[in-house]
Amino acid sequence: MSEALELPRFSIGVGDRFAHQAKAQLAACILALRAGVEVVPVWNKSNREHTIIGSEPGQTRAAADAAVAALGWTKPYFLDADHINLTTVPRFLAPCDFFTIDVADLIGKPAKEADVAAFLARHPELIGEVAIPGIAAPFHTDAAFVSGVANKFLAAVQHAGLIYRSLLENKGIGRFVPEISMDETDSPQTPVELLIILAAIADEKIAIQTIAPKFTGRFNKGVDYVGDVAQFAKEFEEDLAAIAFAIKTYGLPSNLKLSVHSGSDKFSIYKSIHAAVTKTGAGVHLKTAGTTWLEEIIGLAESGGDGLALAKEVYAEAHAHSAELCAPYATVIDIDPAALPLPSNVETWTSEQFTSALRHDQSNPAYNQSFRQLLHVGFKVAAKMGDRYLKTLEANEEIVAKNVTTNLFDRHIKPVFLGSKD
Repeated sequence: MSEALELPRFSIGVGDRFAHQAKAQLAACILALRAGVEVVPVWNKSNREHTIIGSEPGQTRAAADAAVAALGWTKPYFLDADHINLTTVPRFLAPCDFFTIDVADLIGKPAKEADVAAFLARHPELIGEVAIPGIAAPFHTDAAFVSGVANKFLAAVQHAGLIYRSLLENKGIGRFVPEISMDETDSPQTPVELLIILAAIADEKIAIQTIAPKFTGRFNKGVDYVGDVAQFAKEFEEDLAAIAFAIKTYGLPSNLKLSVHSGSDKFSIYKSIHAAVTKTGAGVHLKTAGTTWLEEIIGLAESGGDGLALAKEVYAEAHAHSAELCAPYATVIDIDPAALPLPSNVETWTSEQFTSALRHDQSNPAYNQSFRQLLHVGFKVAAKMGDRYLKTLEANEEIVAKNVTTNLFDRHIKPVFLGSKD
C-alpha cells in the first residue's frame, strides 16, 4: 500500500463554486511557496452547493487536477467532501480524499446513559484537576461536569465514528484525511471540553487530522470577525495546547490541527492565528469558500461592459429574492436591509463604484458589508444563468483570475501563514 495521506502543517480550504478558478487559487499557493512557506490547497464544495449549481464532485476534482498539471504543482493537494453525512457521502467517495464529517445536528442530542457512564469509567483522568501544558492554571472538574459535556457531544462523536468507519470501508485506511466539525453549537468549547471531545474521538478510533471547534465571536460569511479579538487569541492558543495534550494522551495523529471554519475575510484575527502557530509550532487549516465567488463578481464588474452588466443583474436578482437566498445562512450572516442599495441605483454605478462597495477593503468608505453578504449568498442567481455566467467568466478570465489570486495571497495567506500584510 502507498504511504498514508497526511495533511501538511499549513493548508487552506479554497471553495470554487463554478470550478473555474482552480489555477488562480493554486497560483496563490505557488506565491506562498516562493515566499518560503508551504500552504497546500484543499478544494472544498458542499453537497448543498453542488445541488444548487447542478454540478458533481468529479468536476471539482477535474478542475483541481487540471490546475495542478498546468502549473506544475508538486506538493500535496486535496479535495474536500465538505460537510458530508451518511446520506450525502456516496457521491463524494470516488473523487474526494478529504472528508469534513458534519455532525452538527447531533450536538446536544442526549447520549445513552450507559454510554456516558462507560465514558466516565474509561477516563478518570478527566475528573478532578486537569493540567494541560501550555495553559497557566489547571482545570477543576467533577463527574457531573464531564458527564454533562459527554452527554452533549458523545452522540455526535459516535455518529462521526459511523461515518468514519463507512469511509474506511469504502476508501481504505490511509486513503483520506478526516476532519470533524464541532463549530455549529451554541457556545464556544473550553479547552477542557475540547479535550473531552478529543478523548471521545479517540475512543471511536477516528484518525482525525483536523477539528473545527466553535470559537468565541461571530464568523459571518465573507466579512470580518465580530467579537473580542483578545478572547479569541486566548481561546485559540489554549485549544492548540489541548490538542497537543490530547495527541500525547490519547494517541491521536501527530499532525492533528485546528480548522477555522468560515475563515475567509476574518482579517481581525489573522495576526492572532499567526502568532499562536509560530509560538507553538502547530499547524492550522484556514477554510475559505465564498470569497472566491465574490472575487469573480468583482472581476466581472471591474472588466466593465457585459461583465459589469451581469454583476449588476446578479445583485438585482439577489435583492429581489433576498429572503429565499438568506434563509439557509441565517445564523452566519448579518445583513442590514436598510444598508442595501436599491438595484435601480446600482444600475447606474460605474465599475469602480460596484467594486468599491463589494471588495473587502474596510479602509474604503464605499465598502458595504451588507451588499457583500447578500452577494455572498447570491451564487444561486449565477447558477441559474448557466452557460451565460460561465461564458462571461471565461471571456474575462485574466482580470477575474488576478482578483482571485490577489485576494487569496495578499489578504489571507500573507497575514495567516507569513505574518505579513505587505
